[in-house]
Amino acid sequence: MRGSAPEPRTSPPRTPRRSRRTRRVAVAVAAATLVAPLIAAAPTATAGQPSSGALQQAFADASAKYHVPQSVLLGVSYLQSRWDSHGGTPSVTGGYGPMHLTDAGTALAAAPHHGDSREDPRGDGARPFTGARSTRTAPLPTPDELPARLRSLERAAELSGLSPAALRRDPAANVRGGAALLAAAQKRLGLPLSDDPAEWYGAVASYPGSSDSATAATFARDVYDVMRAGERRVTDAGQQVALPEDPGLSPRTDQVRRLALPATADDGVECPASVACESIPAPYQQLEGADYGNHDLGSRPTGQKADFIVIHDTEGSWETTIKLIKDPTYVSWNYTVRSADGHIAQHVPTKDVAWHAGNWYVNAKSVGIEHEGFLAQPDAWYTEEMYRTSARLVRHLAEKLKIPLDRQHILGHDNVPGTTPGTIRGMHTDPGPYWDWAHYFELMGKPVRPTGGFFGGLVTIRPDYDTHTPAYTGCTEPAKPCDAHGSGAVRLYTAPSERAPLVRDIGLHPDGGASTTDVNDTGARASTGQQFALADRQGSWTAIWYLGQKAWFRNPWWEPTAVNAYGPVVTPKDDAGDVPVYGRAYPEKEAYPAEVPVQAVTPLPYKLLAGQRYVVGQRLTSEYLWAKTFDPAGHKVVRGKDVYYEIQFGHRVAFVRAADVTVRPSNR
Repeated sequence: MRGSAPEPRTSPPRTPRRSRRTRRVAVAVAAATLVAPLIAAAPTATAGQPSSGALQQAFADASAKYHVPQSVLLGVSYLQSRWDSHGGTPSVTGGYGPMHLTDAGTALAAAPHHGDSREDPRGDGARPFTGARSTRTAPLPTPDELPARLRSLERAAELSGLSPAALRRDPAANVRGGAALLAAAQKRLGLPLSDDPAEWYGAVASYPGSSDSATAATFARDVYDVMRAGERRVTDAGQQVALPEDPGLSPRTDQVRRLALPATADDGVECPASVACESIPAPYQQLEGADYGNHDLGSRPTGQKADFIVIHDTEGSWETTIKLIKDPTYVSWNYTVRSADGHIAQHVPTKDVAWHAGNWYVNAKSVGIEHEGFLAQPDAWYTEEMYRTSARLVRHLAEKLKIPLDRQHILGHDNVPGTTPGTIRGMHTDPGPYWDWAHYFELMGKPVRPTGGFFGGLVTIRPDYDTHTPAYTGCTEPAKPCDAHGSGAVRLYTAPSERAPLVRDIGLHPDGGASTTDVNDTGARASTGQQFALADRQGSWTAIWYLGQKAWFRNPWWEPTAVNAYGPVVTPKDDAGDVPVYGRAYPEKEAYPAEVPVQAVTPLPYKLLAGQRYVVGQRLTSEYLWAKTFDPAGHKVVRGKDVYYEIQFGHRVAFVRAADVTVRPSNR
């Protein structure tokens, strides 16, 4: 059973996620002692606004009222919300406030993003995915059908006597509601309201309402890991909150048995032991005629090697997503991660090819991971537990499949290129500008750091997620401004001024239209972890080579949005002139056997021009997976002599032929 015993964990170097976060408490101190200086040092609250120590005091007050150790409250809250309030808006699972009290009946969304028929998720012109099938959706559950884990706010209201509105909007009330739930769970388990945090393991495990013992235990382990290590940060509402470290904490892990939850069968899932993972297989079935769904059987890594892991969000709830993955006429992906408790389901083995990325070359060479969430609803937030379990899954898969942990190999769906000029506009844009790539890589033990000096020749995009709040539109209605929110993406201009036009993506806007600030417009955007060749510097502005043009972004030394880097770049060969750019690395026509139709290697509508440089992601031998038959015996991997380089060309990666370019160090 996955998650029943923790795997050995390394302790990667920890870097602050936010420039506003103070460093972790150096030594363990009593919680009550810590609260006083925080509040005493806090500035006087203005009318209608709490002081910066009010939330810490709320945890202390709730602890005293319900006899729940303050460290337990702080640890649970950190794993749910990182102590953020999100202005009273719900998470992707309808959770409100620092304690993530769930009221999903008011916060459900409709179809997931694969229901958008503009993109062919299979991405193979030799076997198009029909629009009629790609628009299938599953009905939403009614409030009565929602599981208890999505209705904890209702129970908190009963226990605390506080109104549902207060629990949703008032952080202090929300903390009291969460404390009431934990105290009730402790009593239900027949355990005393002890002041020893080690005695609350069972109640903590029960908090997210997980339906199996492995997920409950994984959540509790992660909470107690945070309690042992300690945390300290400033929240999205400007609240200073600290959890003292307690390195000797040894919880009563046996208490999980009191929950009487069923075990989750292993069923051969490919997950690390440090997460809770179950198998919910995507059906591989013969349909009408020669059609079949919803993935292809493969033989990776012997047939092909997976070179990418693609990060998605579901644009729908866990329940809706699981109904769809069970549909043989629908599309597929390899894993889904649940937000509230970080539970993971595997649907397609990593040896097989899921239909998820909209680019057949990338599908054949990638693993796709969906996350319960919504890119255009920035405060439909992901929990810390989801980020943590997903990061452990990606780290595990990267080690198993020998995939480097960097942004040239760990892609968002919004970084996957279109296959031909005609498919660019329909490519999906999740997980979007509100996905916290910096925190994600920090959790994987690969924080985004400088890798070169001022003259290294490259920059790595790295704004401070919380304080960097570029304006976006289109989250709720076309052209309507989105609420201000942290983002890991920077906006790109044609000149070093925010009054200059945005750089244009001629593939995304072939009619001559300009790039926009729409949340789904990737035409003038660079995201955390992406590396670009330095083109120029001017005052507080930096220019990079991007989509065949010079693109400027604001990067002042006192509030940097990028760090210096060094690495290999490609430039056109001296006699090549401009170089074509491709969305897939297919073989030359001479490589195809008679039984496999030649696949066109169609250039995208961009050019790599003389004097420009682009960062090399990886060197790839050309390949094409021919898969049109239900019986995998009819599949064939075609390998050519052509060699390609993956490059960071714009917001999306692209491919260039090695024969057209020269590889050189970025500082020359």
